[in-house]
Amino acid sequence: MFTAPTTDSMKGRILIIEDEAAIREMLGYTLMKEGFEFQEAADVDQARPLIERQKPDLILLDWMLPGMSGVDYARRVRNDPETRDIPIIILTARGEETDKVRGLDTGADDYITKPFSSKELLARIRAVMRRSAQDRPQGTVSAGGLSLDPETFRVTADGANVEISPTEFRLLHFFITHPERVYSRSQLLDQVWGQNVYVEERTVDVHIRRLRKALEQFGFDRFIQTVRSVGYRFSSQ
Repeated sequence: MFTAPTTDSMKGRILIIEDEAAIREMLGYTLMKEGFEFQEAADVDQARPLIERQKPDLILLDWMLPGMSGVDYARRVRNDPETRDIPIIILTARGEETDKVRGLDTGADDYITKPFSSKELLARIRAVMRRSAQDRPQGTVSAGGLSLDPETFRVTADGANVEISPTEFRLLHFFITHPERVYSRSQLLDQVWGQNVYVEERTVDVHIRRLRKALEQFGFDRFIQTVRSVGYRFSSQ
């Protein structure tokens, strides 16, 4: 069972996957104090049955885990239809840009470098959960053979299913509903991720690259165009 919060208002269920007991204890105390329920696992093998029994609202996932690494597990979570919509924040001591990009490439929603303060952690959790809980746009939208159904989070290209993460779905939905106009990285962050969030502009490039890769096999990657020194534009023309 998830550990109950000390307040009357439960803000969400969070699964901590971290092999260091001291860090799990610190994270659990911080979450419980803020009104979150939490459950903890020392590795992926412990985490799997917990998720099967009760899907969490967010996963705090350590990069360096015994057995399967957190990065590899994040990729599996994203590829499983039953868990692909669970937000993931990766925790790691790796602070290089290449490491951040690799972590985001797995489909993680955010990345926080150790050591971090409780305030920063909570701010990132709230931002990711807020984005995840945003009302889904209503009605199927289409452009040039691409079709997005916000009710099922299904994307099709000329009728064939396209596998993308929830973040790429929101990004593609925004592009399709705002065609031909050029948006800077900061504008896309505000529109897709939300204002005042702890996300670097580099994150936009990572998700653009992943979205293009998903669309490439159908020939629709050309719809997402780079405007040098400015940003990105969607055009199905």
